[in-house]
Order: sequence, then C-alpha cells, then structure tokens
Amino acid sequence: MKNLLVLSLIYLVGISFLLIFNELTYRRLSPAGEVTRKFAHFSSVLATVPFPYIFPSHWYVLLLAILFAIVLFITQHSKLLESIHDIERKSAGSYLLPIAIYATFLFADLQENKFIYILPMLILAVCDPMAAILGINIKTYNGRIKIFGRKFKKTWLGSGSFLLSSFVISIIALYFHRGVFDLKTFWLAMLLSLITMVAELVSWRGSDNLSIPLSAAMILVLFL
Repeated sequence: MKNLLVLSLIYLVGISFLLIFNELTYRRLSPAGEVTRKFAHFSSVLATVPFPYIFPSHWYVLLLAILFAIVLFITQHSKLLESIHDIERKSAGSYLLPIAIYATFLFADLQENKFIYILPMLILAVCDPMAAILGINIKTYNGRIKIFGRKFKKTWLGSGSFLLSSFVISIIALYFHRGVFDLKTFWLAMLLSLITMVAELVSWRGSDNLSIPLSAAMILVLFL
C-alpha cells in the first residue's frame, strides 16, 4: 500500500514536471498552442502505458485521474498552463483524457487483460497527436475530408497518417502479445486502425480522446 502511494506521488510529480517543461517552452519559444497541447497529450498518455503493471486496482488510477482533472480545471480558470488551454477551437478533450485513461483501465481490469489497456493507450498517445500536427501544418494537397457531401474537420493527410501509424503500432503490439505473425494479426491490426481512424474522424470538440481508446478496447475484447 505504501509503495503504491509513493508510486502515485512519483507519477504526479513526473507529469507535473512535463507540464511545467511544456509551459516554459511555450512561453520561451512561442510555438502554436496546438503543438504544445499535443506534446503534453503525447507525453502524459505515454507515461500511463505501464499503469497495469504498477497499480493492482483501478482505484489508484481513479484517484490520479481526479487529481489531474482538478489541475486542468484550476489552470484553465486561472489562466495557467496556456500551453494546453491556448487554442482557438472549443474542446473538452483535456477533461475527457483522464476519463478515457480511467475508463480504459477499468475496462481492461474487468477483462483481466492488461493488453486491452496498453494498445489503446499507445494508439491514443502516438496517432492522435501525429494526425493533428500533420493535418494542421501541412496545407499543400491536404484538403478537408468530404464523404457523400459531408465535409469533416479532419484532413486527408491527418487521417491517413493516423491510419498508417495506428496499423504499424497495432501489428507490432499484436505480434509481441500473441507471439505469432499470422493472418489474424494482420486483419486485427487493420481493423483496429480503421475503427480508431473513424472514431477520430467523426469526433468533435476533443471527444476522440474518449472514442479512440474505448473503440480500440472494444475491438480487442470482441476479436482478440
């Protein structure tokens, strides 16, 4: 119990340092708020990947998620952490992120399968920021996606990079998890990449922070 509390404290301190570094970079170099926001997303989500090997109960993760949400609320209303909150669009993504981490962890814990948490978090950590950065910063031959007359806010390059990176991460992770590279490893990786890309495509106001990991977790439960 004592060791777990110490580990929880270490995680809080570590993530705090990441956010402080991100904020100092934002104030010193003045990059776009979307860039520093996605860096914070990448680093903080990636730091949670080992959670199933550290915390035996979802209650510890719930406590960390609540504390993180409180920090986000306070900093947003006190004009702190502009590196995260300084974006033009309206988004609830920062608040949905701790919910997504806890919900995915709880889902995997109930299934007694750590992999159901780990792979969705890897996809969320890497693919979502990659799609956003490429979609925002590369304009040439990169229009917004239009399907059956409906125009989405996502771009072809952003969604394409999400699909490719999600497939690569999934096929590598599935290979190490299953211990074999066969047809199931291939089609399951492709299904995961397609479903998570669609979840990212149709989301709005940051809801992809929740829809991406939960849709990936559901696919793993159904087909793994």
